[in-house]
Amino acid sequence: MFETKFAIALRDDLAQWQKLNVTAFLATGIAGQRPEIIGEPYRDAAGNVYNALSIQPIIVLSADAATLSNIQRGALERNIRISLYVDGMFSTGHDRANREVFSRSGPDEAAIAGIAIHAERKLVDKITKGAKLHG
Repeated sequence: MFETKFAIALRDDLAQWQKLNVTAFLATGIAGQRPEIIGEPYRDAAGNVYNALSIQPIIVLSADAATLSNIQRGALERNIRISLYVDGMFSTGHDRANREVFSRSGPDEAAIAGIAIHAERKLVDKITKGAKLHG
């Protein structure tokens, strides 16, 4: 059992491609901030080497916009650095444009598509309360 939890919460009204896209982006944000969650490279029986993966499961949750705002607020109040993806980023094509769109809104007006958090297990459970396991 891990002492920490890695969770991604997606807004429940996103299109399937958006959910996949947001999940991928948010996971890289946590991995970039927390390199210790990445394990060793994988090797197959033929000796081929593959990229290392997260050492712990990533829980994917679903929530409405209000719950995502609560998750963001709970993380910010506890000074937990999160990954955040906002709707405006769907219309951009590169990192600089993503950051420019992101900077246009504060926490109270952000149209959140998804949030990723990695912290102590009980704290993540408390902060993500109201989100459901993605099905």
